[in-house]
Amino acid sequence: MPALAVDAATPVAHAFCDAAARFPAPLMVGPAADKPEAAAWSPDLSSALYNVDGWGAPYFFVNDDGDVAVRPHGAATLPGQEIDLAKVVAKAAGPRSGGGLGLPLPLLVRFPDVLRHRVETLNAAFDYAVRSTGYGSRYQGVYPVKCNQDRYVVEDIVEFGEPFRFGLEAGSKPELLLAMSCLASRGNPDALLVCNGYKDDGYVSLALTARTMGLNTVIVLEQEEELDIVIDASRRLGVRPVVGMRAKLRTKHAGHFGSTSGEKGKFGLNAAQILSVVTKLKGIGMLDCLQLLHFHIGSQIPTTALLSDGVGEAAQIYCELARLGADMRVIDVGGGLGIDYDGTHSAQTDMSVAYSLEEYAVAVVAAVGRVCDRKGVQHPIVCSESGRALVSHHSVLVFEAFSATAPGQQVDAATAYLLDELTDDCRADYRNVMAAAVRGDYDTCGLYADQLKRRSAEQFKDGVLGLEHLAAVDAFCEIVARGMGAPEQPRTYHINLSVFTSLPDMWAIGQQFPIIPIQRLQERPAVDGVLSDLTCDSDGKVCEFIGGRHSLPLHELPTHATRGYYLGMFLGGAYQEALGGLHNLFGGPSVVRVAQSDGPHCFAVTRAAAGPSCADVLRAMQHEPEVMFEVLKQRTDDATAASLARAFGAMPYLAFDPEATAMSGGESSGMSSDSEGSAAGAVEEEDEDEWEFMRGLTV
Repeated sequence: MPALAVDAATPVAHAFCDAAARFPAPLMVGPAADKPEAAAWSPDLSSALYNVDGWGAPYFFVNDDGDVAVRPHGAATLPGQEIDLAKVVAKAAGPRSGGGLGLPLPLLVRFPDVLRHRVETLNAAFDYAVRSTGYGSRYQGVYPVKCNQDRYVVEDIVEFGEPFRFGLEAGSKPELLLAMSCLASRGNPDALLVCNGYKDDGYVSLALTARTMGLNTVIVLEQEEELDIVIDASRRLGVRPVVGMRAKLRTKHAGHFGSTSGEKGKFGLNAAQILSVVTKLKGIGMLDCLQLLHFHIGSQIPTTALLSDGVGEAAQIYCELARLGADMRVIDVGGGLGIDYDGTHSAQTDMSVAYSLEEYAVAVVAAVGRVCDRKGVQHPIVCSESGRALVSHHSVLVFEAFSATAPGQQVDAATAYLLDELTDDCRADYRNVMAAAVRGDYDTCGLYADQLKRRSAEQFKDGVLGLEHLAAVDAFCEIVARGMGAPEQPRTYHINLSVFTSLPDMWAIGQQFPIIPIQRLQERPAVDGVLSDLTCDSDGKVCEFIGGRHSLPLHELPTHATRGYYLGMFLGGAYQEALGGLHNLFGGPSVVRVAQSDGPHCFAVTRAAAGPSCADVLRAMQHEPEVMFEVLKQRTDDATAASLARAFGAMPYLAFDPEATAMSGGESSGMSSDSEGSAAGAVEEEDEDEWEFMRGLTV
């Protein structure tokens, strides 16, 4: 590259100071671009920026205080019933000396009122579809417990669904056991218990045993050979089964969630296998046992057109089975009712769907009725397994950003003088950068800046330049890039969370969930940021956000000793808890259940549990914390041993509040083999707080 004419006698530092003003003003990019000053900002502008009304309605909104708030009863929520999420976090994570619960973060906040509203809304949508289309039967759904197997979630759904004969779906033996117990204790006698998944004799025998208990159990064949297992177990136990079949449809949709549908899907029977099952059942006098047809187009079905096509194909199979003599009664449309994660109401990505809940229900009921009418077949009961749509909205994961990388580097006079000590060729590159800047030739300026950076890096590797020189060159080149209008790189916000534990779908399949600050939304978020978790893994980050963003508008972190900066991840109530792992031995979050109440803050914490302790996660990996503690105790004094005991009893996440650190371990050292404790004493101390505190969750 030819050298530009510069005054070689001019010191580099002086050249920098004289020519720095020659750069144009940096372009304003990111959340600060084209927006009013902070004084003109408002909660409504934050709501629009994060599209809260798009993905959050009718449950989440930004209130006048600039906090995210919850409408627990959806659109029917009255003004005095709205729950401020920031106040929930203050109650849950605040010190007990100040009336809080002392729970360490991260924190999972469950809203059972939202769950109740989801159950009621789903059933109301299908009830309307039945009435508006003149359908001749009814809707009777089931909840697939794989979406969230938490005890209280499953029990709530069964209790809230009891008036609608709402049942459960299981895909494994432990799921079947919990479904049997829950339905037997609080379910409607007519509620369906749908048994999906691969089966052996133990699974089938368990399902047949459920029928002897009065449960409305249906064994759905995923493979043709499972029929022999069902027949043998039925004869051995003397229980006549109710059988369903999962059909492998031709209809499928593109994208990740459509991979389990179509002719090459993982599950189901093709046309020849369906006929083979019918023939075998007829030959042994058990064709009347075949009563249900199940299918699954795929999760996150994008449009009602695709939905109607798949349901219509399945309804044809249903009618054919009725024609062949099966005692058909139920058509199970499976899952697929989608969630609008990005709030765009479109069918372009897996993150959204182009229909409402009501439109989905009408499309299903109308398609089944249309085919049955054409074939002269009685309308069946319509069942769906809409787990994602039921539980996604009911919980919010709250976590803290505890630090952030510094803003873009600045070159002061002292740093600039280090550039005088560069080698001759590096100083020549530097002067050429400045000369190009003076002339306004920014293309040439950028080329010389890149050359300077490469040359100085090579000379540093050779030991010619020191670390101070390398830092000075980096800072100067960053100033040059910004001066030429290059956008500033997003700052990294470090979050007290494990992506692998709490957001597994984000790194595993690229799923995006809405993530926004839960407070300070009356202030303009002036920083572009990405999120980096605690794990020692480069994949432990969040750098893709809804709306096609590669960064998230955030606020400057508060100064030390002020309230933390809390972010919330929304619509993650399905799958994330069960799929989360123990990477770096970070366990699950603390959990609170929050119900709407008539108190001063419109909510009551009805249940609270600290997350798994270090001892809990060690046990999950077959370690013995009690033995480990005894070994370590032999090498130290009593005071240090007490500190070790507290470390075993604390959660693995960072704790910046000494009281919170102490509370995460409870009163005990955490060395007890029982990782759960009671908070009866705390309840006695704070009679006004109706909550139950358990020191640890089972991992």
